[in-house]
Amino acid sequence: MIVRDFNKLKDTDSSVSDARWNSVRMLLADDGMGFSFHITTLEAGSEHTFHYKHHFESVYCMSGKGSITDLGTGETHEIKPGVMYALNLNDKHTVRAEEELVMACCFNPPVTGKEVHREDGSYAPAEELTD
Repeated sequence: MIVRDFNKLKDTDSSVSDARWNSVRMLLADDGMGFSFHITTLEAGSEHTFHYKHHFESVYCMSGKGSITDLGTGETHEIKPGVMYALNLNDKHTVRAEEELVMACCFNPPVTGKEVHREDGSYAPAEELTD
């Protein structure tokens, strides 16, 4: 059994921040679960474009208000508490936070904790990451 406390992890190297967002990685690849689990907070008024070419992601909004635009179709969806979206086609997307957004996120394959967003908004595949 794995038990972790967000409030303890948020002040450790499990907490990663960049460009007006923060992600506390609660589960990573080394945990052997087959997915990683993060609590991600996007700052109010921020906009983020991501394209997870090598990962699938599902996201559940716990608090806040914003939107997500599928850049392949141009379709925009509201994000609010209770809304989930899944990037099942490695969808390039833009997330806008009207209010601070707090979201629970799962990645498959799981992230290792060494990833940083590349210029195109993606993470490198795990096999490209080195120690």
